[in-house]
Amino acid sequence: MLVESIMNTDVITLPPTATIEEALRLLKENKIRHIPIVEEDTRVIGIVSDRDVRDAMPSSFLKDADRKELQNEIQTIMTQPVITVHPLDFVEEIARIFYEKEFACVPVVKNEQLVGMVTEKHMLHTFIQLTGTHVQSSQIEVKVPHRPGVLPEVAQIIGDHNVNIVSILIYPYGDDPEYKVLVFRVQTMNPMPIIRGIREAGFKLLWPNNIMEPKI
Repeated sequence: MLVESIMNTDVITLPPTATIEEALRLLKENKIRHIPIVEEDTRVIGIVSDRDVRDAMPSSFLKDADRKELQNEIQTIMTQPVITVHPLDFVEEIARIFYEKEFACVPVVKNEQLVGMVTEKHMLHTFIQLTGTHVQSSQIEVKVPHRPGVLPEVAQIIGDHNVNIVSILIYPYGDDPEYKVLVFRVQTMNPMPIIRGIREAGFKLLWPNNIMEPKI
């Protein structure tokens, strides 16, 4: 999945000469947490968060607080330089930036111009779609040897039961490089026939691992 498919293109920006008070107003009115700071050609030169603005505000405990700080230019508190991503970057890859840098949003830049924003909310929504948890389905986890062809073998078992696969994820099996965990979300609320088929094929079921065959 590409960044351009999930980014918000309706981005509110400010020039570096805007005041902190202007930023505060935009943050409140639009219920957003970040504002990119751009030059006239929409080149991103910084970013300001709601936390940056709060930290720059005079204390509310001081009745006669000097509010001149709010008239300072936004460039005095913006974060720079700014890490950006490209609209053709893969969402799965930029997730590492969010994790490692602990970012809440990243500007999307093409030809040095701002074209969109990706936020934590966009990333979480994408993760929900990738894992298939947004549709009614059942989850099956299978321990398999790490060898070519094992994924289609297990997928064929599901296909033989005429059940759609909503999503497939592959995880390491602890620290053991000889095995992987295949996580399927299948579009059925009765996965028992599939579970039976997986067991009969000799694969170890990790989840659900407490379902026994009904006694006849």
